[in-house]
Formats: sequence, C-alpha cells, structure tokens
Amino acid sequence: SFPRAGSEKGGVVRKCRMVSRLAAARQSRAVLQTALAASMLVAQAAAFAPLLPSAMGRSGLLAARRATGLQMQLRARGAAPRFTPRLVVPWPVRTFRAGKTAASMAETEEAVGDKAKIVGDIDRIGLAIRDKKASGVKDKESLQPLINDLLAAKAKFETLTGAPFDPPKAGSKPKKAAAPVQKKAGGAADEKNFAITPRAEDYSQWYADVISAAQMVDQSPVKGCMVIRPWGMAVWDELRDDLNRRIKKDLGATNAYFPIFIPLSFLSKEAEHVEGFAKECAVVTHHRLCASPDGVGLIPDPSAKLEEPLIVRPTSETIIWDMFRKWISSHRDLPMKINQWANVVRWELRTRPFLRSTEFLWQEGHTAHATAEDADGCAMEALAMYKKVCEDILAVPVITGCKSPSERFAGADATYTIEALMQNGWALQSGTSHFLGQNFAKAFDVKYQTVDQKSEYVWATSWGVSTRLLGAVVMTHSDDAGLVLPPRVAPVQIVIVPVGRGKPDSDAVVDAFLAKVVAELDAKDIRYKIDDRDTMKPGPKFYEWERKGVPIRLECGPRDVAAGKLLMALRTGGEKAEVVFDEAFGANMVSELDNMQVALLEAAKVRRATATYEVSSYKEMTDMLTAGKAGFFLTPWKCDAENEEAIKTECKATIRCYPFEGNEAGAVEGKTCFYSGKPATHMALFARAF
Repeated sequence: SFPRAGSEKGGVVRKCRMVSRLAAARQSRAVLQTALAASMLVAQAAAFAPLLPSAMGRSGLLAARRATGLQMQLRARGAAPRFTPRLVVPWPVRTFRAGKTAASMAETEEAVGDKAKIVGDIDRIGLAIRDKKASGVKDKESLQPLINDLLAAKAKFETLTGAPFDPPKAGSKPKKAAAPVQKKAGGAADEKNFAITPRAEDYSQWYADVISAAQMVDQSPVKGCMVIRPWGMAVWDELRDDLNRRIKKDLGATNAYFPIFIPLSFLSKEAEHVEGFAKECAVVTHHRLCASPDGVGLIPDPSAKLEEPLIVRPTSETIIWDMFRKWISSHRDLPMKINQWANVVRWELRTRPFLRSTEFLWQEGHTAHATAEDADGCAMEALAMYKKVCEDILAVPVITGCKSPSERFAGADATYTIEALMQNGWALQSGTSHFLGQNFAKAFDVKYQTVDQKSEYVWATSWGVSTRLLGAVVMTHSDDAGLVLPPRVAPVQIVIVPVGRGKPDSDAVVDAFLAKVVAELDAKDIRYKIDDRDTMKPGPKFYEWERKGVPIRLECGPRDVAAGKLLMALRTGGEKAEVVFDEAFGANMVSELDNMQVALLEAAKVRRATATYEVSSYKEMTDMLTAGKAGFFLTPWKCDAENEEAIKTECKATIRCYPFEGNEAGAVEGKTCFYSGKPATHMALFARAF
C-alpha cells in the first residue's frame, strides 16, 4: 500500500523511487540512446512501407515492429534521448493517399528545397543558441536576435507545411496545427496563411499569392474589379506623386478632371475609336431604380430611361476633345496640354489584378498642337518620360518602339510603347503614347486661327500609364518569399523592429536611442516605420515586412543601444550586418538604398539580355517557345497584318513593337522576313505577353 498522497512519508518515498530510477537510467543512457536512435529510424521508415514495397518487404516490416517494441521498452526505462533524431526523406508522406500515384501527389523539387532550406536554417540557428548557452551566455538580451530569427524561420515552416515545426512535448496538450491553405481556382492564398506558390511551379498563382500576401489587393464583390488595399495604394501614391511632378515639369501639362460619363453620340464620332472600344463599354440607360412589381428587389424605373445612353469612361479622348473645341480658337491657345488622373472601365472577360481589370486607375494626357512635328515630338517626350520613370523609380528596364498597325490605339496615326520583360519571359506593355494626327480634331471640329489668319485643324496626342505598372514591379523583382520593392517606390523604405522588450527601464533606453535614429532618417528624407506593436513577437514581424517587400529592416535591443549599433537585414538577401550609429549613419542608409535600387535594375537588365534572342526563321522561334524558352525574339519582318494574326494564332506570340534601337535607316537592308521570306520592312520584337 502507498502512503497517503499528502503525507510527508509519501513524498519521501516518491522522491527515493525517482532518484533510484534516474540513477539506473544514467548507467545505461549511452548504450540505450544509440540503440534507440537506430530503432527510431527503422520504426519511422515503416511509415514508408506502402510506398516502398520492394525496398522493405515483410522482413523490413518485422524489423520495424521489433524496433518499435525496443523503442517503447527504452522509453519505459526513462532513456529517451533529449533530442529526437529525425528521418529526412525527399517527399512528404502526408501527401500520399491510397489509390493515387506518387507522381500526382509528390511536391515539386522546388517546394521540397524550400522546406529543406528552412529546416536547415532552424537547425543552424538552434545550434548557435545551444552553443551560446553552453559557453555561459544566459541573459535573454544576448540570445534575443537568434531567438527572433528562429521564430521567423519556424513561422515560415508552418506557413509552408500547414503544421508547427515543434512537435508537442510528452504529456502536454498537442499544438493546434495551422489550418491548411484553401485556394479558390485562380485565387490567392487565405490572408492568415500567406502561403506563396513557387514561381517555377505556377507563375500565375505565384503572382496572385505575392500581391495577396503583401496585402496589396483583395477580391471585390464586383466581378473583374479589384480592391486596392492601403499598402497597394501607398505604392501607387509614390509612383503617382513622382510621375505627376514630371508631367508638370517635363511636359508642361496641367491637371484637370472630366466626367466619368460620356454621351454615346460622342463615342460614335470617331469611327476607328468606336470600333476599338465598342465591345468593352459599360452603358448607363436609366437614372433611377424602383421596386419590382412582384415586390421582390429593385428594377430600373421604366419612367427614368435616359434620352441618350451614357458610356462609363473607357478613355477620355471624346469628351476632352469636345471641350477643346470650346477652349481653342487661336494659335495663342496652343499648345494645350491637359492631364487627368482618373479611373476607367473596360469590360474585360479575363481579368488579373493590376494587369487587366474591369476598372483601373491611370493618368491620361491629351494635347493639341499647331503642327504635326510639334505633336509627334510631344508624344515622343511622353514616351521618354515613361521610360525614365520605369527605370529610375521602378527599376524596370523597358524597350521603346513603335507598334505595328494592327496593335495601334484606336484612332491613332502612330502608337509608341514601352515593353518590359517579366521573370517568366513574357512581355508586359507598360505604357503607351499616341500621335493622333488630326483625326479627333476633324471629328470634333477643333480648329485654330493661324498667324496669317487661316483656319486649320489642330494636331493631337494622348499618352498614359496605369496601375499595370504595379504588376510590372511585382513580376520583375519579387521572389518566392514575397514582394520585393525598389526603394524609390517603397512606401516604407526602412522598418525598425525593437527587440528584447518587456522591461520598462531598458525599453525607455531603447526608445530614446531610436528617437535619435529616426531624427537622422528624417534629415535624409527616408521613409521609415517603427514597428512597436506589443501584440506580436519580433519573428512574425520580420516575416510580415519581408512579405511586403520593405527594402531594409533594422533591429534594435538594449545590447545594441549599449554598443551604439543596429542590426540590418536587406530584403534582397545576404547575411545580417551591424550598422554603427554615428554621424555617417544617415548617409550610409541612403547609400544602402541607392545601391539596392541600382542592383535591382541591373539584375533585371541581365535577365532581359539573357532572354533576348535574335532568330532568322519562324521555326527557330516556335521550337524555342515549345521547349519553354520564352523571351524577346528579334527578327526581320515584312509588315503584314494577316501573317501577324496567323503567328498569334499558331504560337500565341505577338509583335510587341518595332524597337527604335535596331530600326535605324538601312537596318533591314538585304534581310528577308523570317515568316514569309519576302524583303523585310522592319526588325520586329516578338514575345508572348500578358
């Protein structure tokens, strides 16, 4: 019989028994741990028996069962090792199910590589923590940076696998596994999981996952439309502010705003224009709703039908030129340059956030000139401005050129374009500028009186870029960890994460130190944020700002303050580095941001150069495309709309432009078209495109 649980004698007896068992276990620990480690490997391998029948067989299963029995005996004797050996396998067992082939359920090599890298990071950081503890380091402040890195790595593991990295301890309640990521067809990952599909596995899904994980956009209840979230809008604001200054300074345009509704008769005045946009227009026919006769819901009020239907703005040429007719009468009124920041609606069947949506944001410039040369020069100036913005601000290299007649803007005499190449080798039209000739001037009867008292039609241009540029940034720079933003367009260029918080005295010291740090950043006009949220540990904060693409992260704790340093991590990768806080700190941060901006642009240029091919035959291009070798294909071409459409149908490649560089006088002399064999008229740049 056992002594009463609460008695002194009972406590002594239990302690004696525990000491006796511990001594016995220690005597055989070394031998038993070795046996247990081997037995666990065999026992865990039993889980793979259904998948490896030829490799294991009956004898293997029997050995596994014996090993499992030995393992249970050893654990009963208290000899379980402190650190459980892991069986590393090249595929996740949890994805296999009866009745399915291994090929249909195995993860891609890229996903496995990601897991292996994360596990390696966790093991490396854990070993570093144990080494520090073994060497006598006990204070939490010294260990905190490593602990933060360990938590961030484990958070990544849980996001990727859907389960926590650490198994529950014996006798404790098991940890609740992260809910699996549920993805809708073509949709992005659930916001709380932020799982990002590797680029090599599914580029389209990767793109959707990145913009969702960065909290740039969200799905809208209106099909084809997107909700631009604060972070996405902040990126657009940075781009818009810079571009707005250039439009005013470089082009001499002024901002105005025109109605979103355009009378149907306006759109009908320019024949090519109406043909180009007719299939994309949203039409308003009534100005009021009323209750349905059956009492269920609302219907357009029959008595409120408009005399003339209104088009929801697909572009503003028609309504602006109707106003130009009122505003322009003399050569003294020219040139007239107007810019508008607005939203437009084009009813798209296939949509993708930022790249192609039913409603999007943009700027559209419209100008009127006395001569064709002046107008065409303005169109070229706008194109040069767009190229400079893309390369200097967005770090996206572009090729400038002229569109083929089939790809011209509806109603234009010439369309100029900037074309970028994304990481998957597909092109993205990133901006256009149009020389409109006198087409809209004649359609809306816009004339001016010349110096010698003659009446002449004006010459016109229009030019614009949209939120599509945000898609270009995402697909040019981002990686499998999330968004990567060039510093000049990042809403937050440096995020500061205080670590080792919890003691009021030391927290006050860190806060005082950071006040000096941000004063230096303010002096250099650096956009920063201190993430002092006390509802989240540093590790998850690191992961969040990484997903959002913030260029630089600074970590600061009490020991960093004492040393007068901060710990810096770059979004583009590399080891963490210590940054001394001295009189050169602000300049050093500016230098780091500038270096990153340059590096991103150069990396994109290298990728484009690597994926640009000069081909002399159509078969050469189609063979490369069939083999998955996408990119820019520069080739001699005889301008022919029918052949252009045939190529688009056959291999989904289109003429992106006739690049200015490579189409100088005599560039195609003696060359034949790669498709028809006829004398070439241009050097054409083909690619598959978004």
